[in-house]
Amino acid sequence: MILPADILPALFFYLFAGICVASAFMVIAARNPVHSVLYLILAFVNAAGLFVLLGAEFLAMILIVVYVGAVAVLFLFVVMMLDVDFAELRQGFLNYLPFGTLIGLVFLVELILVLGAWAIGPGVSTAIASPTPATMTNTAALGAILYTRYIYFFQAAGLVLLVAMIGAIVLTLRHKPNIRRQNVAAQNARTRAQAVELRRVRPGQGI
Repeated sequence: MILPADILPALFFYLFAGICVASAFMVIAARNPVHSVLYLILAFVNAAGLFVLLGAEFLAMILIVVYVGAVAVLFLFVVMMLDVDFAELRQGFLNYLPFGTLIGLVFLVELILVLGAWAIGPGVSTAIASPTPATMTNTAALGAILYTRYIYFFQAAGLVLLVAMIGAIVLTLRHKPNIRRQNVAAQNARTRAQAVELRRVRPGQGI
């Protein structure tokens, strides 16, 4: 049986979207953190499939290469190497349950308000600010508009991420005492008297 051309994309959309939502739920429902990371990788892969259906193949590849290939796998290795006792971390879960429930209700009300006021206009697809030219691929068009019209915003976002990375390193860096570290300034400033020690060794005696 041959399916019509307009039904096949819909089937793939429901397949990718259903698996993505289910795996996202399992990320927070799984008790084992390693399983949570694996479900997160599955959610990323299905989200990349949705991007492919939308014609954004560059975003799909970035999602696979950056998030699945770097962030999620790195987090998986960190969780497996540190051997964190998550049972001890969950001991204070009930203390924060009322506050977490309140925040969840606030988010739920906001989502209801957004979905209640949502309206789909028939001319939305024709009102795109920068449509992709017919003679240019999606990746080339994204790079052209990103490095021309939105170059300042792109650089500002990179600066914010750089500051956040430096702040995370500074906050987590701990200097342990009684550990010998290299001091390049002291090594360059030392003299011959500090570096060389002459001793007169008598015959038959050791140093």
